[in-house]
Amino acid sequence: MSNRIGVMVDSFCLGVLDGLDAAKKVGAAAVQIYVGGRGAVTETWTPSFRADVKKKMEDNGLAVSAMCGDMGGHGFALREEHEWRIDETRRMFDLTRELGGDILTTHIGVIPEDASNPRRDSLLEAMTKLGGYAAEAGCRIAIETGPERPEILKKFLDDIGNSAVGVNYDPANLKMVTGADPVAGVKTLAGSIYHTHAKDGRMIKYIGPEAIYGFFAEGGIGDMRMGDYFLETPLGEGNVDFPGWLKALEEIGYKGYFTIEREVGANAYADIELAVNFLKKLGL
Repeated sequence: MSNRIGVMVDSFCLGVLDGLDAAKKVGAAAVQIYVGGRGAVTETWTPSFRADVKKKMEDNGLAVSAMCGDMGGHGFALREEHEWRIDETRRMFDLTRELGGDILTTHIGVIPEDASNPRRDSLLEAMTKLGGYAAEAGCRIAIETGPERPEILKKFLDDIGNSAVGVNYDPANLKMVTGADPVAGVKTLAGSIYHTHAKDGRMIKYIGPEAIYGFFAEGGIGDMRMGDYFLETPLGEGNVDFPGWLKALEEIGYKGYFTIEREVGANAYADIELAVNFLKKLGL
């Protein structure tokens, strides 16, 4: 795999089909695509739309690095939502396989550090079930880093004990939200990292993941001045040690894609193009 650079199609803010053209134009080899919220697998991803996406990917020579299955809210923390969320995720596995991928990434909710917290049991129950369904579908589900320190996520994965459940490693989330060292975190989660985001940022003031992800889950993010606490930046302008991060991933034998995600900024295309060139200069 000579070109291991991917792009989150939705970061272009152009829609999926035009985003696939943009991914090809900036020089990416693969894409991650956001499936959408509840009902999107059947309502948005119609047979004709799936055919259009597959043809566009084929025409542009693009592979699927992963699909993104975030559905918002509290993830799998609330047992009363398990049924519909698990059913929807199972359909996402099928879509992922149809598009030629085998990794589905998602935020599952904040994993409590306290093992006796009932919310942890809810997350563990849901991910244990999904790990079984993922294996049946020939997929892997990758929990995105950020809401907890790597050692907490590692213990959670150990408790699941299913290699179909792993990690979508986002170094910027760790840096911005928990303050954890993204390089050391790679070594902590060695063997479980199935996909990684190439994203940069820095923490301004610690407030804690419970507060940040709680605002996201409740839809009240507009009431919180996020810029007072963290800042996502173009690659190379934040506090992520990218040479160290790449070296650590190489040392643990990571063979997957490095998928650029850009969630803010006035000129997404320019920032993504900059990120592609930044990664190429680092040897990708």
